[in-house]
Amino acid sequence: MNPNVGKADKSVRLVLALVLFSLFFILQGDARWWGLLGFVPLVTALMNWCPLYTLFGINTCKRQQQ
Repeated sequence: MNPNVGKADKSVRLVLALVLFSLFFILQGDARWWGLLGFVPLVTALMNWCPLYTLFGINTCKRQQQ
């Protein structure tokens, strides 16, 4: 797996994960479980790899110059 998530994209994913996790504590009843979706952007940010980016051929990492 080659990294395909750049620094700016990683920062956005981490903020999104925090926002989604906060829903777990803010919402009531069964709706609060939507907050666990925060694991998706968190894991993709920590791994620097997004399976959807691979599927669509997107790469937000800076290219290494040789």
